[in-house]
Amino acid sequence: MLCRVSGVPVLLSPSWWVGAAVIVLLYTPLVGRLLPGAGVWTSGLIAAVFTVLLALSVLLHELGHCVVAVRLGLPVRRVRLFLLGGISEISRNPPAPRQEGLIAAAGPAVSVLIAAVTGLGWLAVEPGGAVWLLVAQTCVANIAVAAFNLLPGLPLDGGRMLRSLAWAVTGSRPVGTTAGVIGAGAVAVGLIVWALLGLVTDAEDQWLRLGVCLLMTWFVVAGAGAEHAAEQRRGWPAGLSLSDLVRPVLQLPAESPVRDALVASAGRGVVLVRADGLAVGLLDQTAAERLAAQAPREPAERAAEPVGPDTILLEDEPPDAVLERVRTVLAWQYLVLDSDGRPSGVLRREDLRNAMQSRTRQG
Repeated sequence: MLCRVSGVPVLLSPSWWVGAAVIVLLYTPLVGRLLPGAGVWTSGLIAAVFTVLLALSVLLHELGHCVVAVRLGLPVRRVRLFLLGGISEISRNPPAPRQEGLIAAAGPAVSVLIAAVTGLGWLAVEPGGAVWLLVAQTCVANIAVAAFNLLPGLPLDGGRMLRSLAWAVTGSRPVGTTAGVIGAGAVAVGLIVWALLGLVTDAEDQWLRLGVCLLMTWFVVAGAGAEHAAEQRRGWPAGLSLSDLVRPVLQLPAESPVRDALVASAGRGVVLVRADGLAVGLLDQTAAERLAAQAPREPAERAAEPVGPDTILLEDEPPDAVLERVRTVLAWQYLVLDSDGRPSGVLRREDLRNAMQSRTRQG
């Protein structure tokens, strides 16, 4: 771990060192051309300092995502820096397209701000020295980081913004992901074309451009593939509704013998209710079987799984919201309420998992 920022761990991936070495090797000759008086060691040192400044810029870019995510109520697991980029690992997917768009836009906005500040420094510093070059290149690099990340392909910020737009228009996140994956293909082709143009025209930065483009093309293609695969796993089973997966609900007194509750629970979800009408929870079948084997006359409430706001689903809740809840809330079963707030069934995690696996095998 590199450090913590406001409690968020910042990790430096081993691949970052590979990217840093590539930048130093390709940037050192360019420094020698821009500063004719600099020797090879001085040029290498300037290239190394620039690599660190670029990493700090990327870190601030990612922290921009983190700040907005946290303000929207989405916890951040960690930030990872790798190769020429970084990623903010947010614990939950944004539940709405507007939130995804805001989080995605925050990173490029920070990069533009850094470019503006260093641009003023570029104008203020006397031209021709190492400091002037570092300030100028940091400005240019942040413009490039913002521009690159705004390209409309996943997993880039521009791809996430495109997904949020398509999601908002169509009401479907998978459609938005498909648009972002298609955009990623176009971005990859554009990067390769730009790199080849540098070679054909003998551009001053042709080798640096080629190295960066190859790395970024790999990043975009691999990232888009991962996003597509994740969306496939995330999708609700086609042709199924929540009611198809929900088990009928049965209410039993919490003091019922656990053995009797088990018999009554065959194929159903059991809500255990105390004499005062307060629901104790849902009968946990595994815990009930263990308890019944030792003390079959014990009250069933001793084998209850608590019911809280996070384990309650609404009958008309969107499928994507149901999936997100199951992924983020650790529980074996969820109580489903109808439009009047009455228990209408129980969704078990294993039933949803079996339906997802069945769809994957058929696909």
